[in-house]
Amino acid sequence: MIDSNYIKIDKLSIPNVSRETLKHLEEYSNAILLENKRVNLISKSTEESIKIRHIKDTAQTIEFIDKNDIKTCTDIGSGAGLPGIVLGILMKSKKPEFKVIFYEKSFHKSNFLKEMTKKFNLNSEIYRRNIFNEKNLVTDVIISRAFKPLPIIFQIAQTNFKKFRYIIIFLGKSGKEILNDALNFWKFDYEIKKSLTSEGSLIVKISNLKKKN
Repeated sequence: MIDSNYIKIDKLSIPNVSRETLKHLEEYSNAILLENKRVNLISKSTEESIKIRHIKDTAQTIEFIDKNDIKTCTDIGSGAGLPGIVLGILMKSKKPEFKVIFYEKSFHKSNFLKEMTKKFNLNSEIYRRNIFNEKNLVTDVIISRAFKPLPIIFQIAQTNFKKFRYIIIFLGKSGKEILNDALNFWKFDYEIKKSLTSEGSLIVKISNLKKKN
């Protein structure tokens, strides 16, 4: 398994990851910067720190993804493909059957996703659709970054997905408070990983989600 605690994209050093994978991550970050001149994929203020703020930040979720019971990951509100493209690149050599499914309603962003998945030959499906309009979706993992607040992600999981194992979401410094608030309305188990890229921020893996009566 890739140990996310040793991911250092800024120094192009990830133990147990091939040079080709590192090269692809580098190429992907450069593609984002190039496309960002035309389409707003990431904040301009984070361009200089893209490898830490975006690539490394999303890559650290590999610790939750690289499991035997996970074969499909659905990235909702995908945007530039963070984290879906990064995870697809990292998992490609480890588990070729691993599939990333993207939902992004923007025409330009979904086209960028198509270009990236083709460029890196990723096992993927890309839907230029509004996730709120979809029904009976099936996946192992629902993952979301900078898309919607946690209560809305839970509602999407319950309403628009027929089956899923886990939800993985990025939370800021008020993450524990957000989780505690959600427990007033939902039952769920969760596992927390402290972010390697943002002090106080969390990455949370949620399972056994059920709405309280």
